[in-house]
Amino acid sequence: MNAVEISLLIGLAALLLLGMFLLQRLTILRRDQTDLPALLTPQMEARHRAILTDLHTGLTQQSDRMQTQFAALQLAQTERLAETRETIVNQFGQFQTAMLEKLIEQGRAEQSLLQDTLKGMTAHFNERVHQLSQAVDGRLNEISGKVAERLDEGFKKTNETFTSVMSRLAVIDEAQKKIEGLATNVVSLQEILGDKRSRGAFGEVQLEALVRNSLPPDAYTFQSTLASGARADCMLILPEPTGRVCVDSKFPLENYSRMFDDSLAPAERDAARRQFKADVKKHVDDIATKYIVEGETSDGAVMFLPAEAVFAEIHAYHPDLVEHAQKKRVWITSPTTLMAVLNTARAVIRDSETRRMAHVIKDELSKLAKDFARFDERMKKLASHIEQASKDVSDVRISSDKITKRFAQIERVELEHPPGDAAAMHLLDADE
Repeated sequence: MNAVEISLLIGLAALLLLGMFLLQRLTILRRDQTDLPALLTPQMEARHRAILTDLHTGLTQQSDRMQTQFAALQLAQTERLAETRETIVNQFGQFQTAMLEKLIEQGRAEQSLLQDTLKGMTAHFNERVHQLSQAVDGRLNEISGKVAERLDEGFKKTNETFTSVMSRLAVIDEAQKKIEGLATNVVSLQEILGDKRSRGAFGEVQLEALVRNSLPPDAYTFQSTLASGARADCMLILPEPTGRVCVDSKFPLENYSRMFDDSLAPAERDAARRQFKADVKKHVDDIATKYIVEGETSDGAVMFLPAEAVFAEIHAYHPDLVEHAQKKRVWITSPTTLMAVLNTARAVIRDSETRRMAHVIKDELSKLAKDFARFDERMKKLASHIEQASKDVSDVRISSDKITKRFAQIERVELEHPPGDAAAMHLLDADE
């Protein structure tokens, strides 16, 4: 504490003592004034005015002395602050120069370290990109091989199907040509079918042509022998539950022709009609007995009539024969109706094959779905790796930009000031 401050404190202490003295005197005066109000009032007022005048004068003089001392103290303080400021400026200049040299040296070390780090990161990134490229190429080659294999299998199956269809079409064309050749060489029905053996051969040939043209080779057999020794003209092999259906060709032509022979008497024609019905009924019974065998054949059989006229006669004028045949589960057919039956059988076979192939197709589709699921999973992993690589490239680019900006700031000496420097600069600005 300097002399000015000590003088100021002494002055303040004197003022306090003077104030206390005055308060004490005022207290005594008030007590005296209370005790002797009537006698001492004029004297006390005069003395009080005098004391107040002296007090005011003393206070004014003391205030003047204190202002003079305070002005001297302020001037001394200003001089000391100026000296302190000059010292601080000199020290800060030296500190700033040393700090700049240290920061430049540290920036160079950091620049070298960052360059080494960046080189290492670049080499690591290039290695990862190379590994990822190799993995992607391997996966793509694997996927391409599997796709090519599946396509080859599909093309192979398609070619096999097309070849099978073409072979069947060739068989149908050949059979059609045979039928056309047979039709061109047909003479009078009466001349060809002169006896029973000729009629039987004609019916079997027509039945064989219809069956071959309508069904695949594995859906029928001709002259098939049953366990009982009976031989059917044709055996249709259909999917379960229908099973094997026997088809037998019958041609009751003699009595049918006599029915419409105008040269015969009506009685003879009636007898021929009765005999025709008896022949047809016998044929139905024979077919039901021979070709409907439980556990070996289907529960029905087919009687084939090679002539549409005979079939029309039975259905138009002999419904009792049709009813009898239905009870025996023998279905009377003509070339036209047998074609419808064969088309129905072909549809049943096709539906069965479709269902069977649908299972195969379903299995193939299931395998293909599994392969595609693996392909999708691997593609997702590949996409994830690519996204991660892209993110790594973006992060490396951001880091590179930051490092480049940092180098530029170091070159321009645009470094941030430490907290101590900032405080010193702020104090310097406040003093100015």
